[in-house]
Amino acid sequence: MHQFVNYSLNGISVGLVYAAVALALVLIWRATRILNFAAGAMAMFSAYLGLSLIDRGANYWVAFGAAVLGGFVLGAVVERLLIRQVEDKPPINAVIVTLGLFVLLEALAGMIWGNSRSRSFPAHFSGKGYKVGGRFVAFGPFDTFIVVAVGITMAGLLVLFRFTSLGLKMRASAFEPMVARLQGVRVSRMLTLGWALATAAGALAGVLIAPQVLPLSPNFMDDALVYGFAAAVLGGLDSPTGALIGGLVIGLTRKYVGGYLSPTYEVEGALAILIVTLVLRPQGLFSRVAPRRV
Repeated sequence: MHQFVNYSLNGISVGLVYAAVALALVLIWRATRILNFAAGAMAMFSAYLGLSLIDRGANYWVAFGAAVLGGFVLGAVVERLLIRQVEDKPPINAVIVTLGLFVLLEALAGMIWGNSRSRSFPAHFSGKGYKVGGRFVAFGPFDTFIVVAVGITMAGLLVLFRFTSLGLKMRASAFEPMVARLQGVRVSRMLTLGWALATAAGALAGVLIAPQVLPLSPNFMDDALVYGFAAAVLGGLDSPTGALIGGLVIGLTRKYVGGYLSPTYEVEGALAILIVTLVLRPQGLFSRVAPRRV
């Protein structure tokens, strides 16, 4: 029983990070119908920006804020300079652009910060579990911080999209851009903001994962992108709520499979969920969009 509790608590913590990655994918998909395969690399790059400030004497919170803000700016720049050039082209063009950006950012990170040096992103909170009933559980102050950070992000985006005029404009730009333009909405600006917010959510995931990776390397977000993609597909690429639920399911599955079977099968467990979802409900569990049959 104690093991089950530990796996569950750790799975929730990890799953919320995957939910942040999934949210980054969902926000961009809702806005532009593009799967951003560079989401992990953009999150990695943002985390390294924060680490650079720490190396120069900045405290954790300054670096944390700078990383998330850096992700926001990076997303806006990528949409303006790259994605906008191919938005009217065949969908495969945008896919190739994001794949190229993925390779470019990882290569740049290796050139700027190095691949071989032993680096770590310091955590502001202890990773040691709380003591409950004379036993330590696999959930500590840093896990609490993850829950709070992702929870605030999800709640903030929920309020933005459902209860503000800006959120209404963003939703209209994503689902009915022509109608939104006729209503005077600057659709291009809304799409830029969507990319910026999505990349900021990814940057948050990068900063939360980075302290758990040693040594830090330019490809440290690659696994998280795989799990985040599985979470996004499971929940539905049109559903931010689905991203949250999907992330938790993937995180719990990973910990149960790794704990009760073998860590070797953790990726296989996530991919199995992805395959079953694509076969039985390709639109995801929470998507309201029916699949198009051809």
